Amino acid sequence: MSGAGEPEEVEVGTVAIVGTGIIGASWACLILAHGLNVIASDIRNGAEARLRDTVNRLWPSLPDALAKGGKRGELHFTIDPAEACRNADFVQENAAERLELKVDLIRRIDAATRPNVVIASSSSALSVTDMQRACARPERVVLGHPFNPPHLVPLVEVVGGEKTEDAFLASAERFYRRIGKVPVRLRKEIYGHIANRMQAAIFREAIHLLDSGVASAEDIDRAISEGPGTRWALMGPLLTYRLAGGDRGMQGFWDMFAPMQEKLWNDLGTPQPDAPLQARVTDAVERAYGDRKIRELAKERDIRLQAVLAAKTSDTKDRP
Repeated sequence: MSGAGEPEEVEVGTVAIVGTGIIGASWACLILAHGLNVIASDIRNGAEARLRDTVNRLWPSLPDALAKGGKRGELHFTIDPAEACRNADFVQENAAERLELKVDLIRRIDAATRPNVVIASSSSALSVTDMQRACARPERVVLGHPFNPPHLVPLVEVVGGEKTEDAFLASAERFYRRIGKVPVRLRKEIYGHIANRMQAAIFREAIHLLDSGVASAEDIDRAISEGPGTRWALMGPLLTYRLAGGDRGMQGFWDMFAPMQEKLWNDLGTPQPDAPLQARVTDAVERAYGDRKIRELAKERDIRLQAVLAAKTSDTKDRP
């Protein structure tokens, strides 16, 4: 990453949200709840009405301190991304996960946005180096990958491309912290970043167990949500295993469990997501959960997420 002169710090009062699907709408909800204005842009028919409806639907699921505690920012809409970005102090791009589309869109955003404004992409897997390649000012293009739903889940993964300057990464992190996010900085680019790679590893093994007839879809899910997932809300896998090693920490874990881990790693499944496997998994999952509507499940998820986050925040505040 390059390291030219420090850009002038931008006081963020207006954020452009380019792409207003599930992720973009959730970002908008969070940003508005922090009293900032949003100029949203999406070329799809009916996008503005869907965005406003989604923001209003998500609003009650915000933490109480946000939903009730301050001034709600103003939401504006335009179909033209350049118009949305022209007066923005920060840009969060959320277009479909197709590289050539991203390259062209970010090029147009770059051309319309003031030179010292961060352009962040919510891309789930793509490289910033690839996405910034057509920009006149690639130094301010960064990854700002949230976890769904962004208005509740604190994580945002941050990394730059080959031409990104560290000062813009630092600026992005400051903004994300301001709106309650927890930035995680990657030291180098990798496809899928951190959290999606971790999820993919668990998902692949879940598919292997399901397709091998080891357990039902419901029980495979419960094995995570009622087991390690409960701990993972508090600490990641590395710290979890350090505790498993007792007083000797990580070395104690290896001394006790290295042979088991080696056997497990060698025995993990490597299914390929071809069409027949997708059909079998889809059938099993829909039979397990198909009686519940997606929107109903998402609402229930958000209520429970709220409770988990409130408990974590309370625990932090109560520590001596």
